[in-house]
Amino acid sequence: MNITPQEYDKMSRSVSPKSRSIVNIPVAFAVGGAICVVGQLLLSLFEYYGFGKTAAGTWTSVILIGLSALCTGLGWYAKLAKHAGAGTLVPITGFANAVSSSAIEARSEGYVLGVGAKIFTIAGPVILYGCTASVAYGLLYCIFA
Repeated sequence: MNITPQEYDKMSRSVSPKSRSIVNIPVAFAVGGAICVVGQLLLSLFEYYGFGKTAAGTWTSVILIGLSALCTGLGWYAKLAKHAGAGTLVPITGFANAVSSSAIEARSEGYVLGVGAKIFTIAGPVILYGCTASVAYGLLYCIFA
């Protein structure tokens, strides 16, 4: 069957759900902002109780990662993401969700060939290209700075 790009586009548009950007964008913004507010509250709380800036940031990160992994394991993160979309992709919590969900899906295959082999299925490209980009930027900085 030969289909032109225009015909394919028409078919694709007819079966694709309609985007509700007018609702989705503010919800994503609000949820992402709420996650960031929780992080800022934790950071301020740790600093208030005498933790140094580095220690407060570390504990805030650990707690956000732990909460994200826990919510992923309980199925809450997927429900939130269904309504909040990109708002749940706040870097640290979104990354923890990606790693946790891959591990949960692969656990039936065992710890070595399942979890160990597939835990970075989603997050792996982010790590790879992030590291590659940082090396490239570092080299450019060394050459031109």
